[in-house]
Amino acid sequence: MRSGRLFGVSTGDVFRKHDPHAHPDFFRAEAAGLAWLAEAGMPVAAVRSVSEHHIELDRIAEASPSAGTAREFGAVLARMHDAGAAGFGAAPDHYDGQLFIGRRPMSRTVHATWGSFYIAERVLPFLRIAVDAGSVTDRQCRDIEAACDLVAAGAFDDDDPPSRLHGDLWNGNVLWSPRGVVLIDPAAHGGHRETDLAMLALFGCPHLGRVVDGYESAHPLRAGWEHRVPVHQLHPLAVHAAGYGAGYGRELHRAALATLELGGST
Repeated sequence: MRSGRLFGVSTGDVFRKHDPHAHPDFFRAEAAGLAWLAEAGMPVAAVRSVSEHHIELDRIAEASPSAGTAREFGAVLARMHDAGAAGFGAAPDHYDGQLFIGRRPMSRTVHATWGSFYIAERVLPFLRIAVDAGSVTDRQCRDIEAACDLVAAGAFDDDDPPSRLHGDLWNGNVLWSPRGVVLIDPAAHGGHRETDLAMLALFGCPHLGRVVDGYESAHPLRAGWEHRVPVHQLHPLAVHAAGYGAGYGRELHRAALATLELGGST
């Protein structure tokens, strides 16, 4: 695998990623996130070594997704979320460096409420990049900013405490192995549990319905969570619009319109 300057290679039972030009915290952040999720009982790719320029992980054997494994994963995911975080936006415990989502820096500023955190630290920074890149038009941006204002004002806040999130839980970071689901490449931080679930839905996850069944067996979701999926997809869509073009800008705009409709602002 090669992404930008990032190289990855498997040798035996080890997977090594290397980038001589990486930010000094880039691989440290990945290792800290994996450890934090593992502390909460989530199977992750174990870190064998890490430095400023590399990380070595256990290579994960592949298996076909199954409904039973999906349900088990959902229950473990709920328990991981329940392990909590120090605040909305908080970095993994005992980690004092920069956070990242993919290759992009991500804020670790903590907020008292979810909506203000989500918009200020997870949506607007990437929206600005997307606008500058031409992936979001001025007209689209006005609607997206209106949705952001609604969320930041607390329209979707609840009494759920900060959850321990993977933070980049698309299907490519969910590995199906003979021992069950194993997670890789986190952008771990404190956030809302529905954001991880919305990310799973965004790019498709095998047996997603069974994942949700398992999740609710361990922690029932708040009523209406399915309708709030577009709200929680604003962040990943903004990140993708910042780096992958106008198609994601249009998807971000659609999610913003759905958010406005859900909040009664259209």
